[in-house]
Amino acid sequence: MIKLSSEQVAVFLNMLSNWKYENNNLTKTYSHKSFKDALSFVNEIAILAEEANHHPDILIQHDRVTITLTTHDSHGVTGKDFSLAQQIETLK
Repeated sequence: MIKLSSEQVAVFLNMLSNWKYENNNLTKTYSHKSFKDALSFVNEIAILAEEANHHPDILIQHDRVTITLTTHDSHGVTGKDFSLAQQIETLK
């Protein structure tokens, strides 16, 4: 998959709520009611990631979950990252 240009990333970012583009990564932090709810959210992301064969970095901090997406083979953000981000948004 081909790495997207900064201009392409900006266009796609407008379609996502509160995602950020930094250091060739897409990131977003989600807040949940409890640690248990945060873990349930991560498990749902794991199912999507396995189906897409595209695995995000996930940081769990009590009731917050930070998702970081990048396509390592392409050394940056690709359509795969935006596709998974859109799917994750449906889990909220």
